[in-house]
Amino acid sequence: MADRYPDFATLAAAHEAGKDYQITVKDRGTPVVILAPHGGTIEPETAHIAQAVAADDLSLYLFEALHPGAHGDFHITSHRFDEPNALALVARSVTSVAVHGRKNDGTDAVWLGGRAEGLRDAIGDALRDAGFAAELNTALPGVHPTNICNRTLSGAGVQLELSRSLRHALSEHTAMMDRFSAALRKAITKADTFDRA
Repeated sequence: MADRYPDFATLAAAHEAGKDYQITVKDRGTPVVILAPHGGTIEPETAHIAQAVAADDLSLYLFEALHPGAHGDFHITSHRFDEPNALALVARSVTSVAVHGRKNDGTDAVWLGGRAEGLRDAIGDALRDAGFAAELNTALPGVHPTNICNRTLSGAGVQLELSRSLRHALSEHTAMMDRFSAALRKAITKADTFDRA
């Protein structure tokens, strides 16, 4: 489904912050920021997963739609996602990890994309070590330079695409979420995996 709005300014002109959508920004001064630009009812559970990964110490950004609706109502494609708080926080970070959702497609493998290939591959290894399937994302590779995950100091970030069934399972099972988050954090907190400019 096509997006209703081409950019954030157009969306913001038609909707009210705090009523129709909410933005969460937690700048903790870390080299990596965890993002969920399609949270709330857009790609359900992505914000919850991003919060679990960021915990209380990694920088975090969430954009969440607060009302049910068609997928495109509040969805701004990642390479056009230009909400000012997101741009500012990402621009101060060396790299990022963006959590996205996709439809169920017969596999719960985490699709790995983005321009930060070293961190992307480290995350894939850590997820597989923790018992999750992970594979390179050929359908939605997340390599566009203006993709919100790549608008970092290094010009690179990681985009994760999680199926609806995997997101639901993570949200329903605390131990599974803990294992998933720990795997991501294991890779993320190794500064030597960052793709620096």
